[in-house]
Amino acid sequence: MSRVLRWSLTAVLVAGLASAGIAQSAEAIHRRNARITREVRHKLVMLPQFSVWDNLAFKVEGDTVVLMGQVYHAVLKDDAQSAIKGIEGVERIDNRIEILPPSSNDDRIRRQVAHAIFTGPLFRYSIAPVPSIHIIVKHGNVALEGVVSTQGDKNIAGIKANGVPGVFSVANNLALEKSAIK
Repeated sequence: MSRVLRWSLTAVLVAGLASAGIAQSAEAIHRRNARITREVRHKLVMLPQFSVWDNLAFKVEGDTVVLMGQVYHAVLKDDAQSAIKGIEGVERIDNRIEILPPSSNDDRIRRQVAHAIFTGPLFRYSIAPVPSIHIIVKHGNVALEGVVSTQGDKNIAGIKANGVPGVFSVANNLALEKSAIK
């Protein structure tokens, strides 16, 4: 075999082994991120203060978990960070959770929107320990966060929230359950 041919074969072999290593590495990273995602989600929904008035979201970026959303009780921001601190593979936490400002008018709107949404056909969403519909109110603006079964349920929630006196706007961010999306 000529010297050039041996170098070419060696280069192809090294490149093939490197790409196989990268593929295995990418799969391992995907599995690690999926595990971290499951663990973070579980820790957040198990927080005692987490309620219908809170929206906790996150994303995993390598060894960093970015916490996002809005909380009614300030203690929940710190509790969320503390809960995920010990998860294997999480080296850094970027806590971007917003604490909603206290407002008696927003409190009234929260109660009235919850009553409007959870009375009638959407009652089933209220009976879980942490309802799947979350009502976030800031300065009279309502955001509906969470998950519902059907597009009809999403529409009903938005209509009911819009009907509450004193509501300036409604952002209907409800997602459909994966099993409902075809």
